Amino acid sequence: MVFMAQTRIIDGLAIASRIKDEASTLVKQLSAQGVTVTLDVIIVGDSSTGEMYARSQRKRCADVGIEYRLHTLAADADESDIRKLIRQLNGDETVTGILLNLPLPAGIDAPAMQYCIDPYKDVEGVNPANIGLLFYGGPIIAPCTAVAVMEILKDAHISPRGLNAVVVGQGAIAGKPVSLFLLHEMATVTCCHIATRDLYEHTRQADLLVVAVGKPGLIQAEHIKPGAVVIDVGINTITLEDGSRKLVGDVVYEDMMDVAGVVTPVPGGVGPVTVAVLLRSAAEAARKQRQTPRRIES
Repeated sequence: MVFMAQTRIIDGLAIASRIKDEASTLVKQLSAQGVTVTLDVIIVGDSSTGEMYARSQRKRCADVGIEYRLHTLAADADESDIRKLIRQLNGDETVTGILLNLPLPAGIDAPAMQYCIDPYKDVEGVNPANIGLLFYGGPIIAPCTAVAVMEILKDAHISPRGLNAVVVGQGAIAGKPVSLFLLHEMATVTCCHIATRDLYEHTRQADLLVVAVGKPGLIQAEHIKPGAVVIDVGINTITLEDGSRKLVGDVVYEDMMDVAGVVTPVPGGVGPVTVAVLLRSAAEAARKQRQTPRRIES
């Protein structure tokens, strides 16, 4: 591994732009074949936050030519109502991608609802079938955040092969999938979590450190091996002394300067790449439904 005298900051917006171009190209190719790429989004409840996300999603889909369709259930909808709608969308051939917006109302088992989505329409890659196939290196659609991390490494020309990689966090959409991706790429992987006894001893050995916990300020300069690659997946909102709010990661970004070899900022790092990957996954989902023999039955 080549260490750098000055920290290289990853431009997630530029990577996201490239991936969005790939999504747009695929959408156009499918359109020429008579296939309309759609993203059918389910929101439970009428919260203003949910509607704000919906507006943002609609615009992003429009940017790459994906048809966005919103399905809103009342705030008092129960799990049977959600399952019924998902089954309808699963069976509708005009629907090529399904996304269930979180959070759901209290008392609803969100993972169980996500598991109902057809693995071929599961644009977030959260169905157990996709997670299971990732273990063997061939998911139909992989978890978007984990894919985003690998895209960043690829764009930065960083090969995980032979590196000591430490993943802090074992969540189902980031930590665990990233660990599997890195194992497939022949990195030596350590996964740290809440029960890890001495986090410092592990992170100081990392050539590649991926942090996905959701705890601002968790990783500081003393945690970093000089020259390491640091990928910050965390997205947290903190309140400053003056009352203003700021978006930060799990890593103390300022501490990384001149210590880490490569670092992703928050915002502007993993986040926009994840969004772009979701759009590309929606296009890939449509392509696979039409061109790839089904490996599993939904």
